[in-house]
Amino acid sequence: MTHQDTTPESVASKAVADSTSSNTGSPAVAPAVPKASADPAKWGRVDADGTVYVTTADGERAIGSWQAGDAAEGLALYARKFDDMVTEVELLETRLSTHAGEPKHTLSSAKHLQEALPEAAVIGDLTALGARIEHLVARAEQAVEGAKHEKERARAEAIARKEALVAEAEQIAHESTHWKSAGDRLRQILEEWKKVRGVDRKTDEQLWRRFSKARDAFSRRRGSHFAELDRQRAASKARKQELVEEAESLTESSDWGPTANRYKQLMAEWKAAGRAPKDSDEALWQRFRAAQDRFFSRRSEAFSERDAEFAANAKLKEELLVEAEHIDPSADLKAAQAQLQRVQERWDEIGKVPRERMRELEGRLRAVADKVRDAVDAQWRRTDPEAQARVDQFRDRVQQFEAQAEKARAAGDERRAKQAEEQAAQWREWLHAAEQAIANR
Repeated sequence: MTHQDTTPESVASKAVADSTSSNTGSPAVAPAVPKASADPAKWGRVDADGTVYVTTADGERAIGSWQAGDAAEGLALYARKFDDMVTEVELLETRLSTHAGEPKHTLSSAKHLQEALPEAAVIGDLTALGARIEHLVARAEQAVEGAKHEKERARAEAIARKEALVAEAEQIAHESTHWKSAGDRLRQILEEWKKVRGVDRKTDEQLWRRFSKARDAFSRRRGSHFAELDRQRAASKARKQELVEEAESLTESSDWGPTANRYKQLMAEWKAAGRAPKDSDEALWQRFRAAQDRFFSRRSEAFSERDAEFAANAKLKEELLVEAEHIDPSADLKAAQAQLQRVQERWDEIGKVPRERMRELEGRLRAVADKVRDAVDAQWRRTDPEAQARVDQFRDRVQQFEAQAEKARAAGDERRAKQAEEQAAQWREWLHAAEQAIANR
């Protein structure tokens, strides 16, 4: 697998190379440099005294001395040194093309070659090599500039990322009440923070101080919250302890209604008291519930006994009603009244019946009492002294006017006889009406 450098500098180098290509309309081509070792004599010579010269655009330049042997060998040596310089240039070009290493290091090496070339002890096409090195320097400078821009861009992105992390941390510090998830998120932000590279030291320290301040603020606010929560739970525990003690004090009460209502109130107060510490809350609840269960179990047993008693009472009252419903006031009103009174006394002695039977049984006894009372009322109306006195008075008046009519007719006074008969007829009507009124009561 071929290794590819992805550092900002290498990315910038590629960007510059691509830009150079696009600006020229064809791939940037480095000037060609002929291989010196192919024909060293073309680029230099060794004179009779062994001095070695290289041919330049400005004429010959002495580069050394060769005394070790044949002049051709000396030329070949200096030609190989030239080819080595070319190879070094090619290697630097390859570094730029493959984006290996930092462009500024390549530029430094290229400039070093450029500076050394005028005095280099080599034989070859120095003009072509100089142009090749100049091309290399230009490419390296472009790559360095590109790396610089890329580094600034990466720095801006890194700063923006850390600023976003700081802003999120500050928002959490001042607003969040989801303590666990917020704490987890702050730890995640810290891990993300560590992975962000490329921020200058001064900016990084400023952002770090803001982040640390946000974390501290969150920790203080969370600590304050849980301290207050602990205080509230301690108060809740004390209050629930009081409720448990009262609930336990009521377990043996036989005042069923008020005590049951109080247990309902205690339950409402329990819910309003809030949560105590978890271990205490569960233990107190078990005691509270046990007290409730004890009371309501006793009440249930008592109600079961009472229901059985009431059912037996209902049966006795049903038997008593059979006797009561046979009372006949029309036969002997006084005997009927006395018998009804005895039934009512025994009814009260029997006691309570189930609630759902009360209306039915009381209604049947009331019907018997109403029948006797109606008979008493009817008799009283029939024997009302004032009404009977009016009937007797009307009868006397009828008899008086009838006697007057008979006496007047005997005396031959027909007019007075007729007048007395008319008055007798009027009082007779009133007498009839009074007798009907008594009969209809």
